[in-house]
Amino acid sequence: MNLLALETSTRLLSVALWRDGALLERHQDQINGGSDRILPWVRELLAEAELTLPRLDGIAFGAGPGSFTGLRLACGITQGLAFGADLPVLPVGSLEALALASGRRRVYACLDARMGEVYSACYALEASRLVEVQAPTVTTPDAAPVPAGEGWTGCGDGFAVYGPVLSARLGTCLVSTEPLWLPTAASVATLAAPRLAAGEGLPASQAAPLYIRDKVALTTAERLARGGRA
Repeated sequence: MNLLALETSTRLLSVALWRDGALLERHQDQINGGSDRILPWVRELLAEAELTLPRLDGIAFGAGPGSFTGLRLACGITQGLAFGADLPVLPVGSLEALALASGRRRVYACLDARMGEVYSACYALEASRLVEVQAPTVTTPDAAPVPAGEGWTGCGDGFAVYGPVLSARLGTCLVSTEPLWLPTAASVATLAAPRLAAGEGLPASQAAPLYIRDKVALTTAERLARGGRA
């Protein structure tokens, strides 16, 4: 199976090409911008693998939650490429991709959602399969859902920004934190490949981001209520 994957939901932009389990990848930590790198990376990976776009079996993308701009970027490029080559698409949750990228068995995936909030979800590796234990949600850090049991590793930049608050909230269920981990296109491809093989691909017209939250900024009144400046 030949599968292209894009992940741009965070500052870590990445593109990966899956070829029957072998992965080629390009990535770069880019705080602002970087959209001009995605298509050149796609061309580079296809050339390196001696493939053309129509020879792919599908395109996967990190659907979110994450940066609104980043989610639209991955979804838009995926749709454009898939329409042109008549390929199916497969959205993959970015928190799920983060959990797989971490390599841990029980993962509390948490990304900074800005505006004083975090995206979070829990996943457990069971018999080589990643299982969703807690669905993605958006909350303030001090209201983040607490998973059942112990042995969870907190992963993602939510812990980099709100580490003390999240650690106090989650308490003994956390055994460690890995704040530098972010979702990658390689993990998106790894999750998407068996799903695509099982016929779960969608028409390009059905590609859509998973926003969780429908706001991109606080109003002046909301910023003041949170102690910010007008």
